[in-house]
Amino acid sequence: MVARIMSEERPGGTGFGYRQVAEDDRQGLVNEVFAKVAHRYDQMNDLMSAGLHRLWKDDFVTLLALPRGSRPFHVLDLAGGTGDIAFRIAKTGGPAVEVTVADMSPEMVAVGAHRARTEMSGRRCRFILANAEALPFSDKSFDACTIAFGIRNVTHIDRALAEAFRVLKPGGKFQSLEFSHVDVPGLDVLYEAYSMTAIPAMGKVVTGDGAPYRYLVESIRTFPDQESFAHIISAAGFARVGYRNLSGGIVAIHWGWRI
Repeated sequence: MVARIMSEERPGGTGFGYRQVAEDDRQGLVNEVFAKVAHRYDQMNDLMSAGLHRLWKDDFVTLLALPRGSRPFHVLDLAGGTGDIAFRIAKTGGPAVEVTVADMSPEMVAVGAHRARTEMSGRRCRFILANAEALPFSDKSFDACTIAFGIRNVTHIDRALAEAFRVLKPGGKFQSLEFSHVDVPGLDVLYEAYSMTAIPAMGKVVTGDGAPYRYLVESIRTFPDQESFAHIISAAGFARVGYRNLSGGIVAIHWGWRI
């Protein structure tokens, strides 16, 4: 099987098309992208979103409704290598909230682990190398599972969701923050133009290579829309599935519970 990834094609000098990426090659492509951008990833997020990603992530963590008391609460954060979500969770929740970050990229994990030592003194956040499609955890071992801006880079989304369902305790919540499909007329055209031109250009200036950021933008364009992704989450067994658009649908928070 192959995955459709948008890439720039210019027959006659205009237009966008799709290149075909074999599923066996997709994970290697993703790993290469994040290896290149790891040390500038958060800086580029600020530039690409004009700082809005910080507000989106704050809303995302608030929606988790973390316990503030002494009740133990263990969160699994998938594809969260640099620690942005994990640190917010640890700082927002009570003293017994702990976060395990699982990410496929050694470079991203190294950045997050270093930040944990300097910003969190290593407390309540641990970082491991792990594939979201084959998690090295026991069944029913987490109270919540989060993934922010990472689910679109998983080769087999259904397998990652099945694993999230497996490791969640009954009553546990799965929550995803991901770029989605703009639902405001006019804004969609502006956002498309900005994404395909400005973001790769900024990536080239900051990191010296615009290609990884073109891939990141392309992966957004091919990700399912809000309703379609909600159906995929439901098909994985989650109940009470829903979503909330942020910034006109530029991003969306999806959720579901293991009942």
